[in-house]
Amino acid sequence: MDSIDLSELRDPAGIFELIEVVGNGTYGQVHKGRHVKTGQLAAIKIMEVTEDEEEEIRLEVDVLRKFSYHQNIATYYGAFVQKGDGGQEDQLWLVMEYCGAGSVTDLVKSTRARSLKEDWIAFICREVLRGLSHLHKNRVIHRDIKGQNVLITDNADIKLVDFGVSAQLDRTIGKRNTFIGTPYWMAPEVIACDQDPTATYDYRSDQWSLGITAIEIAEGEPPLCSMHPMRALFLIPRNPPPRLKQTKKWSPRFINFIEQCLTKDPTKRPTSDELLRHPFVTEFNERAVRIQVRDQLDRVKREVQIFDEQLSDEEGGSLEIPTIKKGGDDAARPGPSAVSPSRVRRKGQRSFTLQ
Repeated sequence: MDSIDLSELRDPAGIFELIEVVGNGTYGQVHKGRHVKTGQLAAIKIMEVTEDEEEEIRLEVDVLRKFSYHQNIATYYGAFVQKGDGGQEDQLWLVMEYCGAGSVTDLVKSTRARSLKEDWIAFICREVLRGLSHLHKNRVIHRDIKGQNVLITDNADIKLVDFGVSAQLDRTIGKRNTFIGTPYWMAPEVIACDQDPTATYDYRSDQWSLGITAIEIAEGEPPLCSMHPMRALFLIPRNPPPRLKQTKKWSPRFINFIEQCLTKDPTKRPTSDELLRHPFVTEFNERAVRIQVRDQLDRVKREVQIFDEQLSDEEGGSLEIPTIKKGGDDAARPGPSAVSPSRVRRKGQRSFTLQ
């Protein structure tokens, strides 16, 4: 399949309309949107097509076009370009499957313990590994696995998103040497590329990021997150691999799974297919987990609706609330104690619906 030509894409006017901002992805803001004719919901990532970032944007579109036909990757629906006026940059609309329950990070924050049950974590890790196995077999490294990039549908399906920093491995060399990713989740061999131009890494860097993500959703945050990102980047290659803090709380197989993911030497780190055979992700009751996760998602949705109705009654629906932010640049979706996204807007941002 040839690389996409952005100049030939259609204008989205009359095809998709924007409803609300739901977060930020690499290179762009993510909106909840709707297909005008059918009413089908979609996630629409809007990116300014600048000369500096055009190649990265094209790569993200190409990865989605070629490899999103998998149950654990958000489906690609299409791409459009809205022409800029008055000297403004053109905007690319990247339209994908909408995952209405938010991210795994949001699910963690919706629980009182700020932690998920072990069998929920096992289910999520297995589904992420299935998506990674598909990507790796097609020689694609995601390069930004973390809780915010693992989304959940209302039916408790798990989907990988945000391929803005993903990379296709060269078929002959099979290694990358670009320093890229999110610091706290970044593998030691990826960090090494910043210091050593001869250093390389491959798809096994995604397994490290999954191990950090498993700790994130078990403990509510990734290791070293209280530190400045640059300090974390200094320590990750030098420290022993991180471990779960409360080992008595977790099973030996979960502890071992994390140890396998966080093997410091990437040549000894298991592949995604090898990890898919690990007892941690094979020995749980999937049906029971899905029911429990759906119940939690429904409970959060009801609480948000109640809060939204109370806000509307008290303020007459006229209150403008600034977008809630997580630590870093990601906009948080609401948990049970947050406001509904239908009431969240950036200050000074006009609502925008295509006619």
